Amino acid sequence: MSSNLHQAGVKLLKQLGRHAELIMDVYLSGSIAEDGENDSAIDKLRKADILWRPEPGQELRLKRSVRALLEEALSDERNRQIDANVGSSLATIKTLADHYKEARHSADFSASEAYLADLSEQVYSFTEGLKYSIRVLWSRINNEFGYVGTINAKIRENELAQSQVSELLNGLEMFQFSELGEIAGDIRELRKLLVTRLQETLSDCTQELSVVQGRLLELLGRFRQIQGRTRLLKGWLLYTDMHPDYEVADHVSHKQLPTLFNRAEAILAPAAVDVSNTTQEVELLAMVSQIKSISRAGRDLVMRDHDVAFALVETEDFDIPDNPLKLAVDEYFCAVIDSGINQSALDYLRQKEMDWDPESWLYQVICGYEGLPEEHRRYFELEPIGERHPVYSGNFIIRDVELGLA
Repeated sequence: MSSNLHQAGVKLLKQLGRHAELIMDVYLSGSIAEDGENDSAIDKLRKADILWRPEPGQELRLKRSVRALLEEALSDERNRQIDANVGSSLATIKTLADHYKEARHSADFSASEAYLADLSEQVYSFTEGLKYSIRVLWSRINNEFGYVGTINAKIRENELAQSQVSELLNGLEMFQFSELGEIAGDIRELRKLLVTRLQETLSDCTQELSVVQGRLLELLGRFRQIQGRTRLLKGWLLYTDMHPDYEVADHVSHKQLPTLFNRAEAILAPAAVDVSNTTQEVELLAMVSQIKSISRAGRDLVMRDHDVAFALVETEDFDIPDNPLKLAVDEYFCAVIDSGINQSALDYLRQKEMDWDPESWLYQVICGYEGLPEEHRRYFELEPIGERHPVYSGNFIIRDVELGLA
């Protein structure tokens, strides 16, 4: 049986190689007509089940298996077919595992080896097919469905891909590794195939499919946004075609701007009462009279409620003590005048061993310099010490200030 299969495979591959040009012509054109030029080659390809006729009278086409082989080998962008039928693969894997266990229990070693080889081929074929489906999805996403030319077609392709991803995820949920572990039992070969291999692959593929699903939703939102803007533009072009004499009005002169053109935030202009305007004298007097009446009513109410006695006496003099931080800054200025040498504010703070917060000290030094009268400020120079922000241009980070005489 193995020898016959080998000979059939060699014969098929020879047919593919001998008629490679004809097969590629059929692959690119989709079909081929029997025109008498290649009748012998076409007849051989039909007998080898490489070409087939869907219905009588129609042209010959490539078998789906041969087309899939060429699409995958050539990485053809038209290849966007995904096998999402996980259930049949799972049933086949379980069946082959039971066949292997039964042959192993019966000590039929040749049959058990054959079943184990079939099971290994089925598991690796399933995992490779799953990874291939994800690669196909990523290739469709990365070129943003570039094999179709319209936004509507891109949206339909996106929805098809989303349905395929959902079907794959639902199919992967059918794998119950507790059940597969019971089927494998203590047989090392089965546990390696049914538990270790499948669990690692399915875990990675499930995570990647979740990422693919999120990316597809993002693309769908972008396509729908482009579709909406395209419809708006087409509607505008249709309106201008139907009204060729239409002219855009000066929307700036309108009080109410259309939403389409009003893209800036509203600005509240400064306003003030013009007391010199004689035309508003009546309104101003009415406002003043209302203020007086409210004030008098409130004062009378307070006097009636509390009946507080008061007397006019001479106010006492009082002094407001100076802020200790301000006095320390004044001493710092005087120290610079006495020494005549430029001195850093933080160095002076550490030298005098004062317990002021460095940031508050710097703010007070800057405020003290800015608060000096103009004729006194000309005698000093205050230089900031720091560096420019590494990311945001135009920002300067001040670490210290240095005060000196001009």
